[in-house]
Amino acid sequence: MNIKFIIVKWDLQLSITMTSKNLKKGIICGVIGVFLIGLQPIIANSRPSVIDPFIFAAITAIIEVLIFFPLYILERKRLKKRIKNIAENFEKGQSLLNGWKKRGNLAILLFIGTSFTVVPILLYVGYELAGAILSSLALKSEIIFALLFGFLVLKEKINKIQIVFSVVLFIGLIVAISQGNYNLLEFNIGVLILILNAALFTFIHTLTKIRLDRNELFSTQIVFFRNAISGLILFLIYIIIFPLANLLIILNPLNFLFFLLMGLDYGFSLYFWYKTLSYIEIGKAGIINSITPIISAFFAFIILGEIFTIYHLIGMVIVIISIIVIVREKAKISKNF
Repeated sequence: MNIKFIIVKWDLQLSITMTSKNLKKGIICGVIGVFLIGLQPIIANSRPSVIDPFIFAAITAIIEVLIFFPLYILERKRLKKRIKNIAENFEKGQSLLNGWKKRGNLAILLFIGTSFTVVPILLYVGYELAGAILSSLALKSEIIFALLFGFLVLKEKINKIQIVFSVVLFIGLIVAISQGNYNLLEFNIGVLILILNAALFTFIHTLTKIRLDRNELFSTQIVFFRNAISGLILFLIYIIIFPLANLLIILNPLNFLFFLLMGLDYGFSLYFWYKTLSYIEIGKAGIINSITPIISAFFAFIILGEIFTIYHLIGMVIVIISIIVIVREKAKISKNF
């Protein structure tokens, strides 16, 4: 009896230790990811004016492909090894390795890749028109669309508190955007583009979540195929529409530095986001991710010289608190069902 008690106690202590280590790793990866995401509008709006949003989206997508290709190959090798060593993982591993070949999943990958020819262009245009501070706040509207598409597509539950704080979050955006005058007729077009873009990529993420939950696709695979398809399409369209001489801007060392910075930033922010989700639940990850406007606002003030007003601060506080409440309510709902 004593031996059993000791074994159970040791297992419990080991479990608590592992959970604590995973939480620390998740927080570290989350903070790195938040820092990288917060820098994206800063890098985009700092680039030389000769780099238009179209070529910026094309080249950064290609750089992301170069980042995720080795990660994708390593993940496939890891899956094959797990299948070989652990018999009970065979079916799940086979599904992950070959799930992309299914007609529906192949169509989804093509749809994702094609859609992401539009998403980054709208993103960079929105950044320019809205500025870095408002951009980072506008993109937080994605949590509202995540609730909406989760309800409509994934049949997830939504409670009244989440609905109320979704409205509160939107009010926070209006406060920051309007600078306190609440005149929606002067609504920043860049913010509108970013909100519509948030709706588009959240819908795409909702479709991919279905395949991830079914163990038919895995994260590095999705990101690799997404950027491979979108990068190829964007580059081909660019050389058809624009003069070939325009491609010489890529060879300029300063221009290439910005292509490289955005490609690395975007690529590794995705990587650390997925690593965060592998260590901690999405609720805690969402709360960590909610502070990205603070990072963007700080660097926008320091690097871009954007003015940070009291209305930005009020709107930011409202948005962050709303996200925390919505995410916590989502965690409660998940536990109850």
